[in-house]
Amino acid sequence: MTGKPLPRRRTGALAALLALAAALSPPFAEAQVPPTPEAPSPLPKGAPEAPPSAQPAPGEAPPPVESPEQHAKLLDELYTRLATAPDETTARQVAAAIEQLWQHSGSPTADLLVARAVAVAEAGNRPLAMKLLNAAVELQPDYAEAWNRRAYLYYLDDDYKRALGDLRRVLALDPRHFKALEGLGNLLQHLGEKKAALEAYEAVLKVHPHLPDAKKARDDLKVQVEGQGI
Repeated sequence: MTGKPLPRRRTGALAALLALAAALSPPFAEAQVPPTPEAPSPLPKGAPEAPPSAQPAPGEAPPPVESPEQHAKLLDELYTRLATAPDETTARQVAAAIEQLWQHSGSPTADLLVARAVAVAEAGNRPLAMKLLNAAVELQPDYAEAWNRRAYLYYLDDDYKRALGDLRRVLALDPRHFKALEGLGNLLQHLGEKKAALEAYEAVLKVHPHLPDAKKARDDLKVQVEGQGI
C-alpha cells in the first residue's frame, strides 16, 4: 500500500505537526529482543519477534516489512496461528507480532504520525494526538491502526458516536483486528447494548480465543443476556 501525496498547500501543516510531535516526545531507546535459542518460535518465518519486553517504544516507528504482499501474507498466517494457539502464552506471542504488523501502513510518514500520536497521548496531550491521527487517516485512509487509535481517543473523550464509526472503519479494513473487536464490545456494553456487545466478544474470541478480558466479559454478558430471555 502506498499513501497518496498530500496537496502542496497541506505539506507545511503536516511538517509542522511532525516537528511539534517530535519536540514534545522524549528520545526513546531502541528496544532489545532477548535471545531465546532454546525455544522454537511459534511465529512463521519472517514474522517480527515481539515479546512484550521488545515492543517498539511509543513514538518510535517500527521497522518496515519488505512489501504490502509480504505484509498481508504474514498477517494472514499469524491470524491463523492465533486462532489455533494451544495456550495463552503462545497466543500472547503471536498477538504481539500481529500488533507490530498493524503499525505498518506502507507510508513511513503515516506510520510516524501514529507512533508520535501514541507517544503524546501517553504523555497526556490528547488534542495533539488527535491532530496527528487526523493527519494519518487523511494521508493513508486504509491504515486500520490509525483509525483504531483515533477511536480510542474518541472513546476517552466520551464521543461514542465517532468512536463507533472509527471502529467500524477498522473492521471494514481488517475484520480480524481483535483490539477493535474488543473495543467494540466494550463500547456497546458501556452503551447498554448487551446483546450486540456479546456478539462482538464472541467474534473477538474466534480470532483470539485466549484473550482473558474478552472471555470474562463474554461469559458475564452471556448470563445476563440469556437471563433476560433475549
